[in-house]
Amino acid sequence: MRLQDKVAIVTGGGSGFGAGISTKFVAEGAKVLVVDRDAAAAERVAGGLGPAATPFRADVAVAADVRAMVDAAEARFGPLDILVNNAGVTHLPQPTEEVSEADFDRIVAVNMKAIYLAVREVVPRLKARAAGADGSRGVILNMASTAGVSPRPRLSWYNASKGWVITATRALAVELAPFGIRVVALNPVAGETPLLKSFMGEDTPEMRAKFLSTIPIGRFSRPDDLGNAACFLCSDEASMITGVAMEVDGGRCI
Repeated sequence: MRLQDKVAIVTGGGSGFGAGISTKFVAEGAKVLVVDRDAAAAERVAGGLGPAATPFRADVAVAADVRAMVDAAEARFGPLDILVNNAGVTHLPQPTEEVSEADFDRIVAVNMKAIYLAVREVVPRLKARAAGADGSRGVILNMASTAGVSPRPRLSWYNASKGWVITATRALAVELAPFGIRVVALNPVAGETPLLKSFMGEDTPEMRAKFLSTIPIGRFSRPDDLGNAACFLCSDEASMITGVAMEVDGGRCI
């Protein structure tokens, strides 16, 4: 029970990695607000996790929704301990000059602005709470990507947004460490999530084989892989770890 009685928010929790993280957190004793823009998806995941999980519908790129999300978590479970900024989008693989302005704006809003809005809302609350015995006040975990370390071609603006997440994580870690707030990130490789088809452009055996050939372990990331890694980084066992962007990638970035 690594996260016993911790209160967590997981954005993009209605599917994929977010569902895997929510599931692992509840199994390890946390109380989780499962947040998704798709209310039915959030309800499905939370409904399968029992009373320790509550669904919440929010657009994480809208400030009022983010404030309501944090208010709802604290009203339901108490002061927040863990924020997981997992929600993310991509554009279809294509030449850089063909990516539409609307797609670019959507990537900036969900992959970047949403983290800014959530951090802006959560950090004052974490700073105001009493510190634990080791001086800790909370953890922020951001979902980055191997794309921010070793970019794939034809995904330039998605790659760039994930590079931003890694840099933001490091910058926040340095700034917030004196306040007992750790900030970490995960870099998954392409995974068995709803975004996989978008990354590949088409979901065919040939395209899967092409992607898998770049992953030494020979398989895609699974939701439970990210759940396990997130659980460790957000637990007290990782109290000396901040500013890292842990690769959960089967060796792709070696």
